[in-house]
Amino acid sequence: MNLVLDVLIIIFLFIVFGYVHSLLASEKVKLQFKKKFGELIAFYRILYNIFSVISLYIIYELSPKPHIIIYDLQNPFDLIILIPQFLSLAGVFWVFRYICAREFLGLDQIKRFFEKRYTTELDEEFTLRIEGPYRFSRHPVYFFSITFLLFRPVMDLFYLTFFVCTVIYFYIGSYYEEKKLVRQFGEVYENYKKEVPRIFPVKLFKPYNQKKFAEV
Repeated sequence: MNLVLDVLIIIFLFIVFGYVHSLLASEKVKLQFKKKFGELIAFYRILYNIFSVISLYIIYELSPKPHIIIYDLQNPFDLIILIPQFLSLAGVFWVFRYICAREFLGLDQIKRFFEKRYTTELDEEFTLRIEGPYRFSRHPVYFFSITFLLFRPVMDLFYLTFFVCTVIYFYIGSYYEEKKLVRQFGEVYENYKKEVPRIFPVKLFKPYNQKKFAEV
């Protein structure tokens, strides 16, 4: 019974984190912030990222840690499983070749603010680049994060619950992200959605061909 309660507490805390995280990422909240603080919206992204890291750490500390071992791989399998984990980490770096890390972190917004050229409506500038990993997955950061978290030599009940909650959160979060992207890029993104899987690259041998659809 205690194990069930522990798992429910972990899930509840993660739901709270996910709800607050998603609420603060919504355009509605950003618009309210901009209405009240004007161009200080330039600092929103970096404050949001800092808050996300701190709040996730607090959730981790508050969560019960049911130490029930699901599996514990022995040598050499504990080392072999690190290979896909390493590849997942390399995949994250691959993704960041196609997005602006400084914009993602919120640093470019602050730079534009101090240079008196902040013209972005909200807190970041979007550029739709369907290249590299984005030809196989609409959210490759989520995919590589999931595989990085999945492949580990030891799995206990706490980590498994945390992992499942993370995957669910990625799917829900991607849905709301894409509503915003459809509003911003219209038919181009709609066509992209039809051709490329949301997270898992199940069409690995049929990557998105942007030129093909540009000619249609």
